[in-house]
Order: sequence, then C-alpha cells, then structure tokens
Amino acid sequence: MEHNSTFPIKQSELDVLRDEASSYLKSVQWEQSQRARNRDKDSKEDSILLYLARAKNGGAGLEITSVSKTILALKKRLLPDSVAIPIHLNHTLYAVQEAITLGIWIKDSYYDASGLSSLSERKSTLGNAGKREFESKMHTAAAFMLFSIAYNVLYNLRDIASDDLSVMKQKFAGIPEVSLLSPLKGISCCLFYYDKYLAHPEIVKTDKDVVDFTVVYFEALIDEIQLRKSSLEYTETILDRTYKLEKSDFAVSGWENVFSGTAKSVEFNKIQFEQIVGNRDAKHFARRLTERMLSYDFTAKKNPFQELGGFMPVFMGYGIPGTGKSMLIAAIATRLKEHCEHLELPFLFHPMPDTLISTFQGGSAEKMVDWMKPLQDPSKLIFAPIDDAENNLQERTAQGVSAGVKEVIGVFLRYTEGAYAVNYGNSSIGLFTNLPEMLDKAVISRVQGRFKIDGARSENDFLDQDYLWWKKFEKTMPGFVNMDDPENYKYLDDQILAKNMGEILKLAEKPTEERVYEVFDTVSKLHEHDDHTFYANLYKEIQKIFPFFSSRDVRNIQSAISLRLTDFDLEDDWFENPESYFAKDYDTKFNMLRELMKANMKGLNFADIRRQEVVRYLDNVATIADTDFKRKVDMRVDQLNIDLEARRQFETND
Repeated sequence: MEHNSTFPIKQSELDVLRDEASSYLKSVQWEQSQRARNRDKDSKEDSILLYLARAKNGGAGLEITSVSKTILALKKRLLPDSVAIPIHLNHTLYAVQEAITLGIWIKDSYYDASGLSSLSERKSTLGNAGKREFESKMHTAAAFMLFSIAYNVLYNLRDIASDDLSVMKQKFAGIPEVSLLSPLKGISCCLFYYDKYLAHPEIVKTDKDVVDFTVVYFEALIDEIQLRKSSLEYTETILDRTYKLEKSDFAVSGWENVFSGTAKSVEFNKIQFEQIVGNRDAKHFARRLTERMLSYDFTAKKNPFQELGGFMPVFMGYGIPGTGKSMLIAAIATRLKEHCEHLELPFLFHPMPDTLISTFQGGSAEKMVDWMKPLQDPSKLIFAPIDDAENNLQERTAQGVSAGVKEVIGVFLRYTEGAYAVNYGNSSIGLFTNLPEMLDKAVISRVQGRFKIDGARSENDFLDQDYLWWKKFEKTMPGFVNMDDPENYKYLDDQILAKNMGEILKLAEKPTEERVYEVFDTVSKLHEHDDHTFYANLYKEIQKIFPFFSSRDVRNIQSAISLRLTDFDLEDDWFENPESYFAKDYDTKFNMLRELMKANMKGLNFADIRRQEVVRYLDNVATIADTDFKRKVDMRVDQLNIDLEARRQFETND
C-alpha cells in the first residue's frame, strides 16, 4: 500500500515529551519471563546469555535498571580521569533519548488515529469484543513505537558507528525477549536488556563500542518487530501514512527500513575504459554518469546535476552477446571506486543478486524491496547494475512468466517512480541486456537514458582488440610477436573517449529504422525541423505505429536533451584539487556547473540536439519493438532450413 498522507512531527510537540523519555532512561523495571531466565541455562558460566538470564530479581521478581547510570559507570570505567562524558557516550545517550521521545509521539498518534484512545477511556465498560480490540491495538501500538524508536536510533547513530560491526555482532547473543503487551512494557523490556548488555564487561571495552553495540542492538530489535508484524492487527493507520520529522530528512513510512540494506560493496574485477574496444556511445555515457554522481552533495543531500537536468537515476545499455556489457559494468564501478577513494567518499557497488526470484508467494517482492532499499540511503554513492535484466524484468504478459518476476517488476516500478521513489542524485540503476525487446514495457518506460553496446565495429577496433591481447606476449617476450604494424594507425587512438555526444551522433540526422524514417520523412515535408509543431506531429504519427509510445517517452526524450545540454567535462583541476570543487557547498558547486553549462551551450544548436536525440530515441523504440518479431522469424527460418537439410540428407542416404 502506498503512503498517501504525510504527517509532520513538530519539534514543539516533542519538547513536551522529552521529560517522559528521560524518565525511562533514568529508571525502568522489568520482570524476566521464565523462558528468558531459562534460556541457554546449560551454557558456560561466562556466557552472555547466561549473564542476562541471571539478572538479580528482588521483591516481586521486578528489577530496576537505569541506562543513564550505566552510561556514567562506563565513563568511570573507561575514562576515569575524564570530567565530562566522552563524546561517543554522550552522543549515544542523546540519540536514544531523542528516539524514545519520537517513539512516544508515534505511539500517541497511533492511539488517536486507530481509536485506541477512545477504547482506553471506556476500558472498564468494554465487552469481550471491545476488550479483544483494545488488547490487539495495544500490541500494535507497542510494536510501532519500538520500531520507530529503533529506526530513529539507527538514523542518528549509523553514520558515526564503525564500518565493520562484525566483531560486535559476534559478541551479541540476541534479545532474550521482546514484549508487545503494551507500550510501557515494550519500552521497559527493551531498555532492560539494552542496559544489561551495556553493563557486561565483554561488550563495551572502548567508548566507541557503546555506539557500535547500540546500532547492533536496535538493528536486532527492528528484525524482531519485522518477524512479528504479520500477526499484528489494526495496522491501516500505520501503512497509509508517512510521519516526517520537522527540520529533518527522517521519516517513518509504515514498517519500511531503508537501513536494512547496509550491505557492503560487492567485489568486482577492475577494468579501465581503455580496455574496452568500440562502444564509444556507451563509454561516453558511463564517463558522464560517474562525473555526475561524484557531484552529489552529502550535506545538502542533493545533486546539482538533478537541478540542471543532467542526471538519470535509471539507464539502459543493450547489445548482442559478447560486446562488452559486463566489462562496462566493471569499468563504471572501477572509475567510481577510484574517484571515491581519491575524494574520500563512501561508495557502494550494489548489483542485483542472481537469487532474487523466490518460489514462495511474496518472497520475490520481499527480496526486491530489500535490494531496492539501499538505493534510498543518502550517505553514499551507489551504482546498482542489473546484468541480464531480461531474466528478472521480463515482459509480464509473455507466456510462462513466473509470479516472482511479476512481483519484482511491481516493486521496481513503485521504487523508480511514485511515492516510494526517493532519489537524492547519489544512486543510479543500470539495466544491461542482450534482449531489450524482452523487457517489460513499463520497465523500459522508466529508462531515461539508453545507449547501444555494440563492441568492435571498425577495422581499427579489431586492430585494437588484437593489440590488447598480443601486447602481453610482447611485454614478457620482446620480439616474439614478429608481425607488421598498421601503416596509418596508432594503436588505441580510436578508443580515446569522445569529448561530447556531438562527435558520436554527428551522422544521426535521420532515422535508420525504416518505419520511423517513413514517418519522419512525411512529417518533414509538412513542417521544418526547427518548428515545434514538427515534433508534436511526429509523436502523434509515431503513436499510430507504436501504440505503447506515451507521454513518458516524450519526457524521456526531454531528459536525454537535457543531458546533452550538460554534456561537458568537469575541470581536471577539480579532481586533482578536490577543495576547488568537490569540497565546496552545494550552492557554490551549482553555480560553477551552471557557468560551465553556459559556456558549453554557446557552441550548440538546440534544434540540432533535439533532432538528434529524437531520432536516436525513436530508432531505439523501433529496434526494440521489431527485434522480438525478427528473432522469432529467424528462429523459424533456421528450423525450416534444418528440416529441409535433414530431409535432403535422408532422401540421399535412402
């Protein structure tokens, strides 16, 4: 369900709740369940689980704990000579307090929206059905409050926690129990075990460990809530709205957790663009993509190229097998990683996994959501390629397409345009395919930039491809390759990256696809190419041939034209001296790019660029539409030829 309403969480309303939140940190009481006390009872004496199970119960089985006192005790143990609370301890305590404050607000909001407030007021007069509804809504309120608390803790601490939390996760033995009986019992139980872990001598050995453990603990709490959410009732007022924190990017949208995709970059083979032969269009697009992603401003959480119209969050590269698609993916990742290391920027290489399609109903959608969520993380640059995209994004109407593929496509469409489609200009999805005609039409409509990956096409390309191979022999055994070099060509000259798309598209004045050419030629006789009416008529006539051509295709053409207008190199000095551009604030970077754009546009003709991009796009539309039919015809012809040859050989042998 899409979140169709946004509700602000006002700071003034949180101020009223802060004392209540602070009181929970000062003191909570909890009585462990028998199951929690007996858990792991056969473990060794120093087991963390056994330590948690042996909490000293006094009085009626209740134990009072204090997170704030434990933090002070840690300060004395870790830094006995320090007067002030160390920054990591202070930051953690503040983050947890603010999260509890927000969680209380969320709980109160659910009380009002779900009718739980009214039920509470009439609790003594409720019948059996009313009591059941009351208890059920209390469980949901507790779960949503705990989820919101944990989610806000991760939001505030994740960036200052260690990159590698594996050691802390090995120490962590899980949360013995999570109570959802009521919001009060939920937060008491949560803070009780959080406090017990902090007090364990093996958990916290440095002040930074407090931050790391807090992130691990509240990640685990979210996982526990996620396991229970399917059993919760009366969640409509959770799923149909988004709660947005005032003066912040933080928002709670149902049970969504964008931090669940905290996967590290996948390893890849390093490839340089110079090692890829041909593919001038593809290499140029890839270079521009990396430059635009690197311009993302981590403070403002936006990209100046988005405002200038030169950033495309979804693009597609297509071509026959063996033309360099996998190499191009590696080359883009290599260039981004190298620049990010030089500029000290966080980078995530996040390819779609091969095991996405599940045999369980709903499993594929869940896996796809988990894969898409990291793309909404504004704290790093993210390149997310989908190789062999036709496998998971195949046309849904085709015969035999699995329910899993349909689930994956549904998630992809929601997260690339619509209520879920949050893109800060720091992430880009690349579809790479040998069979673009097999992709779902709605998926293709999301593609704003596309290029052909056609490999080596000229004599010089094949010379260079051979050169990259045999020069290895020449390097290890000089003189071994005793063959003559070409007279009028220097190796790899044709593989130099183009300065702009104009160099590549200078011949793309008219369509090459027959049906598009006929329409183009007919409309050209009625209107000049620099007449806006020409394009309106062209689109109308194209729609008659290709009914699926829509306003979204026109917007994609407009995006491609905008990309051409920002088709300029970033200054070399900006990379050599990052403080001259990359370290600048957003407004300064935007103004610097705008000046470059103005200088670049002086040598351009808008009408020419528009014609070239329209021709390019419409040729692509026709190619994709016709290829599937041609492929089926070719397969049938091949089979007929095989049958004829088999018959001929059979009759000859007979």
